[in-house]
Amino acid sequence: MRIGIDAMGGDFAPREIVRGAMETLPFLKGHQLVLVGDRPSIENEMARCDVPMNVAKVSIVHTSQVIGMDDVPVEAVRTKKDSSIVKLAVMAGQRELDAIISAGNTGAFAAASQLRMGLIPGVSRSGIAVVLPSFTGPIVMCDVGANISPKPHHLLQYAVMASGYARHVLSVTKARVGLLSVGQEELKGTTLVQQAHELMRNCEQINFIGNVEGRDLFRGGCDVVICDGFAGNIALKLTEGLAEGLVKTIEKEIALASPALAESFKPVVKRVWANHDYAEYGGAPLLGVDGVCIICHGSSSHVAIRNAVRVATQYLDRDLNAIIAADLAEEPAATRPN
Repeated sequence: MRIGIDAMGGDFAPREIVRGAMETLPFLKGHQLVLVGDRPSIENEMARCDVPMNVAKVSIVHTSQVIGMDDVPVEAVRTKKDSSIVKLAVMAGQRELDAIISAGNTGAFAAASQLRMGLIPGVSRSGIAVVLPSFTGPIVMCDVGANISPKPHHLLQYAVMASGYARHVLSVTKARVGLLSVGQEELKGTTLVQQAHELMRNCEQINFIGNVEGRDLFRGGCDVVICDGFAGNIALKLTEGLAEGLVKTIEKEIALASPALAESFKPVVKRVWANHDYAEYGGAPLLGVDGVCIICHGSSSHVAIRNAVRVATQYLDRDLNAIIAADLAEEPAATRPN
């Protein structure tokens, strides 16, 4: 299997991207890495990692352009055709790559992937599914940014796809699906939420438990949370900030109370942070595209990239797209046209 990585995407590219990719080489079995971007920059970073240029598991595809974080996604995809993001999507669409990974411009990566790779039969819109750490264990949230103006049946499809992801990646046998809203009552929320609620309630493919509120994300009341990309992205970043802030506050208060106690608590704080650090969960799959597309945080470190490669191999090894297609085929309501 060939896994393509955008070496130029992210706040700390290419150094952290290449370093993370190189760290995966010892556990890659039957997979090859293709680093896409500026060849001299990539080779320079590989040299820093003491990786020989002719290593069998790594190849480089040179591109002359980079899509920046501030670029308008659709415009950038249209005008920067020799960018690492567009090149990855084109190669994946032509089946030259089996999975692609980027920490670059999320909108551009999602747009290029959907355009060049197409959608799984039966899927109307792709959605980003992130594994969100909660205080009781990880949950899957979809969508967190691919589609900020979805229709009710898009949310239903997200529920079907995210349930399959939770089942086969998180090993949740019968994932409890909640619809993010401003109240648990059936009639609470926007028209979109109310209509999606009705569709999900009547869908036999999912274990729908009703509406959930933002505070429920941390209580472990569900395994999958469905929402539009606008609300999902805000919830995701709020959760990341909250987790980081809580860990730092606890660490600071313990140190103020007793330096000796702080020293003994360091392993505990480290474990708590590992359970809530997005880098440990790798990237988020763009569910629904006809291929494997893993979207990483813009501030991804080498640890996040290393784990993103792990997520990509899991997706490939378990053939999740075939599972998604089969699940959608069984539910007529989930395959309504645009």
